[in-house]
Amino acid sequence: MEHASSRAHSHIASRARSRGCSARQAIVALALLVASAAWPTSAHAQAEPAEAASQPIAVVATTQMVADMLTVVGGPCAQVTTLMGPGIDPHLYRASAGDVDRLSRAELIGYNGFDLEGQLGAVLARLGQRIPTLALAERIAEGVQAARLLEGEDEYEGETDPHLWGAADVWALGTDVAAEVIGQLRPACAEAAAERARDYAAQLDALHDWALASAASVPPTKRTLVTSHDAFAYFGAAYGFDVAGIEGISTESEASIADIRETVELVLETGVPAIFVETTISPRTIEAVQAAVRDRGGDVTIGGELFGDAMGDAGTPEGTYVGMIRHNVGTVVRALGGEVAAWPDALAGWKERWELDRP
Repeated sequence: MEHASSRAHSHIASRARSRGCSARQAIVALALLVASAAWPTSAHAQAEPAEAASQPIAVVATTQMVADMLTVVGGPCAQVTTLMGPGIDPHLYRASAGDVDRLSRAELIGYNGFDLEGQLGAVLARLGQRIPTLALAERIAEGVQAARLLEGEDEYEGETDPHLWGAADVWALGTDVAAEVIGQLRPACAEAAAERARDYAAQLDALHDWALASAASVPPTKRTLVTSHDAFAYFGAAYGFDVAGIEGISTESEASIADIRETVELVLETGVPAIFVETTISPRTIEAVQAAVRDRGGDVTIGGELFGDAMGDAGTPEGTYVGMIRHNVGTVVRALGGEVAAWPDALAGWKERWELDRP
């Protein structure tokens, strides 16, 4: 890892977008300038070498999915803070002065990459010049077969879809990446981090197999997944669903009337029984599709709420990556007429920890 990944730094710099400077952006820019002057290196790096080596790595992660990976693999060697909590849309998230402060004090900054955190690009690029960073999805993509990497459509054509966490077996590749970074920043933790990475990868592989078995129960004629935006392409490709998001891979461009009409036609044509809202996006567009379908004499229900770009509340099963996928698979499969498979033995400990009864 070239200073925990100089490749990640170049990724951020190349993807940072130039934007007009609003008053809010000016405040953040000023905070970034002050932070850069106040902390020429991270807070932990200023400690005595022996003392710093015995302390947990101060990690700031942009999204809950990245935070989950670094928390599980890092164990006691990582103290992880998450910028974006439940219900927060990373595509539209704007850094506050407090965010810049937290990022500036980090010993490691973890983020997704592939422009998921578009509004944070400039801040991450600036801080990445002196603080180790990990673009988890971009590093995962380096080990994924090219055929499994997906692109956006229309205005996002040619851009890699950033939602790699939708496929559990793909996201499992991040365990080794996280262990590598943890081990380089805390050599004494390398062996334990590698062991946790192996254990977590095995759990995510079991989760993937469970999702496959559950999805296989959905009748072929009902395998269309209609959601608020294109956050589920990897999910659909992995588990056998045709996915239609009303908005594109980013929510920066709002759904048009034409997008809604096209989705209505799809629902009527396929006869799909349910469509789904997302926790980070207003349900209005999905509700508009449902109303228009009914106006045309069709019938479709809202099958439930899915975790697209964020997980659930901390302290709940859905506040973990395993729980996020479990919830999404269960919600989709049941609403589209399938049955959820028995929970895998490899994840029995996870289920017991959350005192859950059903798969």
